[in-house]
Amino acid sequence: MCNRTPSKTLFTIAGGFTFSSDPPRRTFHNYFVTHLPTSSLHPDSHSASGPGHGLPRSASKPHTPSSSKSPSPAPLVGVTRDTTVVRIPIRSAKHHFGVSVSRGTRPYNEDSYQAGVIELPAFAKRAPLNLTSRAPASSPLQAYRADQRKKLEEQQAKGGGDGEGTSAESASGDPQVFYFGVFDGHGGAECSDFLKERLHNYIEDAAEVYGLESTLKAKAKIENKPVTGGEAPSSSAGQEKDKVDNPEKPQENAANIPANLATSPYTRLQSTLLSRWADQVGGYFSRFHPPAFTPPTPPSPPTASTVLTHAFLNADLDFILAQSRKRISANDDAPLNASDILHSPSIGGPLRFAGGSTCSLALISTPTPTPFWHPSSPSTLLIAHVGDTRILLCRTADGKACPQTTDHHPSSPGEASRLRRSPAAQFVTDSFGEERMSGLANTRAFGDMQSKRLGVSAEPELRRVEVAPAEYAFMVLVSDGVSGTVGDQEIVDLVKEAKTPEQGAKDVVGYATEVSREGDNCTCLVVRMGGWERRSEGGGGGMGTREAREWRRKEAADPRSRIS
Repeated sequence: MCNRTPSKTLFTIAGGFTFSSDPPRRTFHNYFVTHLPTSSLHPDSHSASGPGHGLPRSASKPHTPSSSKSPSPAPLVGVTRDTTVVRIPIRSAKHHFGVSVSRGTRPYNEDSYQAGVIELPAFAKRAPLNLTSRAPASSPLQAYRADQRKKLEEQQAKGGGDGEGTSAESASGDPQVFYFGVFDGHGGAECSDFLKERLHNYIEDAAEVYGLESTLKAKAKIENKPVTGGEAPSSSAGQEKDKVDNPEKPQENAANIPANLATSPYTRLQSTLLSRWADQVGGYFSRFHPPAFTPPTPPSPPTASTVLTHAFLNADLDFILAQSRKRISANDDAPLNASDILHSPSIGGPLRFAGGSTCSLALISTPTPTPFWHPSSPSTLLIAHVGDTRILLCRTADGKACPQTTDHHPSSPGEASRLRRSPAAQFVTDSFGEERMSGLANTRAFGDMQSKRLGVSAEPELRRVEVAPAEYAFMVLVSDGVSGTVGDQEIVDLVKEAKTPEQGAKDVVGYATEVSREGDNCTCLVVRMGGWERRSEGGGGGMGTREAREWRRKEAADPRSRIS
């Protein structure tokens, strides 16, 4: 768990009134921490641990098979050597991440995105036992492995605890959790900008109050003590086994969990949040209870799914309540204390914002410090999705596009069933044949305060994907300006033909802008994964949709095709 203990500062103003101010929040870490060999940073320097014998070639002794000493096997992954810890901005890692944004024909851009690392306990599966354990105990390989582990433990004991002792370690001691998000605003950019700047803070705070524990740490015995106040007891998320965040599937059994664990702190946190929704919004939320808040049987510690659901709902409620306290237009009468610092709006602009934003987040956690884009590294992908933005994975074996999100539209059977329980919801079909609910195209979104009582919720659709080494070549996050014009397989094939993720993102946005008739804002993020080098092997590379793309380009260039 992240051991952040925020403190508050007290201020006294005229009249003797005292108020507290939250400490400044850390800025988003749009970089990742890794280590590079010192020789790559300083090519002319010689490593102290290197050979450094300085012998001429004539005096060197080559290795011969008859030598009594066999060559050493490869060292363990994660073993440190003469390296230097560096911070690499995500935007500068063009061979690992790429982004491209276009406003199309709109006068301004309402899309936003975020990419970096988040301070969150690891939620990846623990690494399996080493296959070399099957070797005899007396074998040289086992002796070498034991010696390497001993040296690694000694080195970590001497220099551990600083948060940057290994290649990809966060402040909590776990491997870094990568955070990628795309936010598609409508009616303005206030809501999408709010999610870009603040949503990760809500997730970090929810993980702290829920006491979310790392899945990589050893299982700890939980004492059966009564819980007082609003503090969450320490829990062992090494027992967290939410394979897929499907509310219809029960959670796995957890040992040594007291019966009051699911009813004392976590239920109170959830009940308080739901009561705020019922009292201050009402309507659909009067009887709202998300499946992620249902206590598992048997009781188990909170999972990352519960934390994300709580964070999304809390962020959405704070945003719409902040808008409800603002003036609708500049001509309205302002409150007497409008110029006071305590009344200054902290979310959005000075006027009420009636629009909203969709959101798609992808969190990636690894069981070892080896980054997720390494071909031999497994990882866990956790997706939280609201609206019609989209996340795709390209499967390495066959090159197929694997959608990880579904559009939350009124035409979706699941969304229609959820919303028809609200008597105020009205479904209509516009002139383009698209079904809408009370004039809205999305049934889940942040903001949209005028439609909250009808059931427009920010409850995320959650999906957990266990990624095997090099199973997927890359991941793509796009706004509806891209996904509404370009097919999933077209997007994947465009990225396959690019040399870098950055070039792939530019090609996708350029193609979407070229063939689009709506001219909507377009945003595309491309994230390299373990099978990137083999992205052109399966499915014939980008040949599958190349002819269709060329035909669409010719059609878009024909002036007659623009005549409706």
